[in-house]
Amino acid sequence: MPRIRKLIAMAFALIPLVFVFAPSAARAEKRVALVVGNAGYQVGALATPANDAGLIAQTLQAAGFDVVGARDLDQDSLRRALRDFLEKATAAGPDTVAFVYVSGYGVQLEGENYFVPVDAKIARDSDVAAEAIRMSDYIRPLAALKLKASIVVLDAARANPFAKSGPPLAGGLALVEPEPGVLIAFNAAPGTVAPEGQGPYGAYAQALAEMLREGGLPLAGVFDRARLRVNDVTRGAEVPWHASKVETSLVFFERASDAPPPAVSNEQTAAIRARPIRDLAAQEAYAAALERDTLDGYSEFLTAYPDDPMAARVRAIVAARREAITWRRTRVVDTPAAYWSYLRRYPQGPHAADAHRRLAFLAAAFEPPPSFAAIAYDLPPPPPEEIVYIRRPVLVFDDPVFAFAPPPPPPVIFLAPPPPEFVVLAPPPPPVELFVLPMPIYRPVPVWVSPPAYVAPPPNNVIYNNVHNTVVVNNVTNTVTITNPSGQTQTVPPAVAMAPAAQPAAASAQQAAPAAAPAAAAPQAAPAAAAPAAAASLAPSLPPSVAQKAATLATQAPQGGAQPSAPASATTQPPPQPGQPLPGMKGQPLPSPTSTSTTPTAPATPSAAITPGTSTPTPGSAKPATAPSPGPAAKAATPSSPSAAITPATPSPAPAGSAKPATLPSQTPAATPTTPSLAIAPATPTSTPQSGARVKRKTSPSQTPAAKLSPSTPSAAITPAAPSPAPGASAKPATPPPQTPAAKPSTPTTPSAAIAPSTQSPARKPATPPPQVPAAKPPTPAALPAPTKPVIASPSPPPAGVAKPATPSPHIPAATPVTPPPRSPSPRPPLRAPRRLRRPRPLHRNPRAARRARPWRS
Repeated sequence: MPRIRKLIAMAFALIPLVFVFAPSAARAEKRVALVVGNAGYQVGALATPANDAGLIAQTLQAAGFDVVGARDLDQDSLRRALRDFLEKATAAGPDTVAFVYVSGYGVQLEGENYFVPVDAKIARDSDVAAEAIRMSDYIRPLAALKLKASIVVLDAARANPFAKSGPPLAGGLALVEPEPGVLIAFNAAPGTVAPEGQGPYGAYAQALAEMLREGGLPLAGVFDRARLRVNDVTRGAEVPWHASKVETSLVFFERASDAPPPAVSNEQTAAIRARPIRDLAAQEAYAAALERDTLDGYSEFLTAYPDDPMAARVRAIVAARREAITWRRTRVVDTPAAYWSYLRRYPQGPHAADAHRRLAFLAAAFEPPPSFAAIAYDLPPPPPEEIVYIRRPVLVFDDPVFAFAPPPPPPVIFLAPPPPEFVVLAPPPPPVELFVLPMPIYRPVPVWVSPPAYVAPPPNNVIYNNVHNTVVVNNVTNTVTITNPSGQTQTVPPAVAMAPAAQPAAASAQQAAPAAAPAAAAPQAAPAAAAPAAAASLAPSLPPSVAQKAATLATQAPQGGAQPSAPASATTQPPPQPGQPLPGMKGQPLPSPTSTSTTPTAPATPSAAITPGTSTPTPGSAKPATAPSPGPAAKAATPSSPSAAITPATPSPAPAGSAKPATLPSQTPAATPTTPSLAIAPATPTSTPQSGARVKRKTSPSQTPAAKLSPSTPSAAITPAAPSPAPGASAKPATPPPQTPAAKPSTPTTPSAAIAPSTQSPARKPATPPPQVPAAKPPTPAALPAPTKPVIASPSPPPAGVAKPATPSPHIPAATPVTPPPRSPSPRPPLRAPRRLRRPRPLHRNPRAARRARPWRS
């Protein structure tokens, strides 16, 4: 019994330990990222920011980040994207690593850094705050979330074309102090700008992506080694910078225990890096000073090697850093005495205009008084040899005026050579959708490198699921080609590529299944495959607000804008909408009586007017005539050209060479006809096409096949044809003008627009069709008046053995020009009829006064 009591007591003692360690083991680390690349600026496009953003986004996806990204955002979209990301980071919880990367133009004003949208118009310094995004407005709320780590990278220190009038802006970005738990990185040192890259990617983005993929490298080491790589690749023209207050340990990739050993052991590397710079050789000392990137480290190098070829380059770095620290201290104090103190040290410094702006804001004089309390800086005043670098309007380390010697390559102990697959990267294919980032070819990480096991897998991440495979996304075919380390290649649809790594093995079975399916199921599979777009499902997803804007812009078709041409077999024109102007109204062209489509890809004429007159055969209008072949009655459902009126005539040889234009997707036979059929027009003997000479034309969606019409449907008078939708014109066909009702055929089983009798009826002479009467609103078929007498005698019914009606005759242009019908008003009734103003006639005995009152009776 006492033993049982001891066991129970020990069990109760272990319960608190379970609650202490269980949450840490169960809670996985979430990783979220926002990547923006602005390249298409109105002032001039940049070459690499969009590609850089795509490369960084892809690398973060491989590291387990749930990435949202976009390119070429305007001010409103950029603000909404940043707010969306703040909400996403808030919902992720405290065990979250947030990564923000923006690439494009950046400017600084009065100690604040701004990221410039693509639609910004900054003519002078006062436009910066209104046209650009102040990054501190979003970095501070991100730091207030108290996440595990927050990383903000501004790849935006470029020579900008803004603020050409008025006081100048300081070059580059302003040195800032990060909040606790935040790391801030620039592609160039504060106060300096980076040269524009010539390749498909910028030097900083490519170096950062390389170091992010390095297994077991801590957060600070990623940016330290990226600085060495960029300085080596650009031959000293660019020196990145970062400042960190992240206390937690963070690695993007882990290195397996069975990984090959590095060229230099970790112990030897740590020992050499811990040595003072004066104890190292000149080449190693320069690399050590550059890796530490502190003012003390650079000063120590100048003290140890004042005559080294790298001394002038290091002196320029020190001059820019000293001035940036001095201005930061001045801006934090923000008093007239502080700005007077800065102007005393740097009267022609890069921030002299900023100091004058702040003095004007504080209502203080630009010139300091004879005596004032100067603030005490932590740094000594700049020596005379540094002033030459500070006076430059924009400080670039490869300025030919300075003629700096190129730096030596970093020693292997500080930086290993880049991997072969990361020396030259192929440019990504151009994106196919709005705001979507480019997707480079994913280069796999080594097999001994993988994302940490404690990271929560991101949803629908094809890169994370194939971190050790080469992934190529084809936006045209909507497929993904995956090549494993053994060289086996597999092409799968996006849904399979986004699945876990074990599922692509079954992709071959999924691809073989549609091939074994009957041909009748092919039309049903097409919409399902086209539902997910490749760029939307495989590229980093757009922020919610940007995705909504992209969907709105994609669905909005400009009125009168050109629609992309499509093959005749897959016409993609949208269905027409009511309210379009009639032919000849509002600048619409009148139909041409001789316009005939001869190529399958060109849009066919929806209708054509046929008028009495001498017919002229048109070459290439029909195929050689053959004997009519009987067909089943179901074939009559095929819609024929609505403009082909029944013309009693004696058959004559028809020219050959007719083409079959495509029909609109919306032209499907309806069970109940809603529009009247076409009238029977008298004409001189013309050719009648036989079987195999059918001419298919585009018809408006309102024109249903005549074979489906009921006997009670009245015929419509012949009207001039609506203009065919040509490339570059509006894809919405115009509504046909109102028709005057004509006679209906007496034979209910004979389609009124599909059967042409071979001989004229001798019973009676065809009557002339009545003139067209304009109407304010086209009448519906039910409202048409019943005809008083038929126009011609009803055609004889076809033989019993011939169930398939013959194809109507092709369009025959009239010998005489067609007189256009009178312009009818728009079918849309006016909103309000004008009122006739009447004023009661005043009773005047004076006739002259009565005449003056008459004009009011209008």
